[in-house]
Amino acid sequence: MTKIYLVRHGQASFGAANYDQLSERGQMQAKALGRYFKRVLQQQPYVVAGALQRHQHTAQLALAASFAQANIHTSTLWNEFDHQHVLTQYDPRFAEPQWLQQQLKDLKQPRDYLAQLFYPAMQRWSEANAEHQYQETWLDFQHRVKQALDALCHEIAIHAPPVAVVFSSGGVISVAVAQVLGLSAQQTFALNWQISNASFTTLTYVDGQLHLCSLNEHHYLLEQQPDLLTWL
Repeated sequence: MTKIYLVRHGQASFGAANYDQLSERGQMQAKALGRYFKRVLQQQPYVVAGALQRHQHTAQLALAASFAQANIHTSTLWNEFDHQHVLTQYDPRFAEPQWLQQQLKDLKQPRDYLAQLFYPAMQRWSEANAEHQYQETWLDFQHRVKQALDALCHEIAIHAPPVAVVFSSGGVISVAVAQVLGLSAQQTFALNWQISNASFTTLTYVDGQLHLCSLNEHHYLLEQQPDLLTWL
């Protein structure tokens, strides 16, 4: 049996010109995750990360605090969908990060405001009659995540590590869970919105099958420093 940790990256720079860069808090989250892994993981894990900057930096910081000798296997299959493109197709104003910054700067609950935009934008993306408008369709994204899971299971079958850690994003993780559990698109979107920064979801790979063990674990952040818990 192999236990798989699917890790969402630390807080990125939402609304900034370069979203892909970890914020200062995101870096602190990644280091906290590393300290947790050092405490609970008994052996060096097999590590995979998406190719995006926020994936790589989260992996590097977490491993520096836990398993500094671990190799990071990079795969673009674990990259997040282009959320800015999906949102811009719903509302063209999202093409300008400055517009979003202006909208959010005085809000007490920016996540609630973004949720009002996120769900209809994702719903539009999933509609078959809108597929030609997107660089990567919803069906293509789902297929890519399946390829990522299949490739990981193949490597696990070869190397038989007791633990594997994947550094990716909330959209990828929610689709991976949806494929294990058979969730609908709407359930997948709702799950995506709940996955916190630097949280981990665990699967087990047993006899060629994936099983969900836990979802969106972030207790270690609350234990170490409660104000590190973020969703955006």
